[in-house]
Amino acid sequence: MKPVLLRLGENLLTLKDLEACLGCPLQVSITPEALARAERAREWVEDLLQSGGAVYGINTGFGSLKNKRISPDQTDQLQENLIISHAVGVGPAAPPEIVRWMMLFKLHMLLQGHSGVRPEVIRLMQTCLNADMLPVVPTRGSLGASGDLAPLAHLVLPLTGRGEMTVPAGPNGGRQTRAAGELLASLGVEPLRLAAKEGLALINGTQFMSAYAANIAVRAARLANLADLIGCMTLEGFRGSIRPMDPRLHELRPHPGAQTVAANVRRWMAGSEILSSHKDCGRVQDPYSLRCIPQVHGAFRDALTHFTETVVREI
Repeated sequence: MKPVLLRLGENLLTLKDLEACLGCPLQVSITPEALARAERAREWVEDLLQSGGAVYGINTGFGSLKNKRISPDQTDQLQENLIISHAVGVGPAAPPEIVRWMMLFKLHMLLQGHSGVRPEVIRLMQTCLNADMLPVVPTRGSLGASGDLAPLAHLVLPLTGRGEMTVPAGPNGGRQTRAAGELLASLGVEPLRLAAKEGLALINGTQFMSAYAANIAVRAARLANLADLIGCMTLEGFRGSIRPMDPRLHELRPHPGAQTVAANVRRWMAGSEILSSHKDCGRVQDPYSLRCIPQVHGAFRDALTHFTETVVREI
């Protein structure tokens, strides 16, 4: 399958971007400006370290250990320990398209320049994504509101040479699971050695649940269009009337979803010989289920719009 090209760092991701890359490998490029933003954020973190003050998760412990100071020679190891200790997910592995979007969303977030990771962390994740080398991420273990700690730990762990990744195997979309260190070596890439704050920046976030939610939003939008198309076929099959789709009716109660459905039906039914053949028949009205296609389908579309806006805002 041909990879979809995406350029990160200029604009926010949109549903249209995600529709284009559903189920496809990705080739991601990054703007120099975005990398510069990330580098400036990293310099700020380094300045904090040099200041000697206590900074949560950088030179202190986590959670109940927040008051325990970490010595300067242990700040990097603290980040590696954080990832290893949270890579405790269970259950079947997430599908490849979900893991791709996890990596895509994490890259997109890091490139906003607020996370404080080094550019080489971003580059390594980009390299793996472009090679379609996808970490094995168990589907169970996320805390949800507290962040996708376990799934994101599994996403990051292979970048350090631990854990497993999958790669394409054969022409029919099959994948092979291999040791992460072996795959990194095949690319001539050294495993990542996390620096201060990086583990915390990589493990915090909602990219696991957001990937699933975005996937649902894209597929639901397709299903909504198919439902409208099926409605058109049903109208033709029952020799119904298109009058309930009149835009003047839907301007009286201007629900956006219902208006969209009615417009779809009018557009797709334009020129229908079946409908025009009985336009002036003696039937007073169609069954309720046909007349109310815009209201029923439209309510779903309105809910989907709210859901999609929330997902796009989150990623």
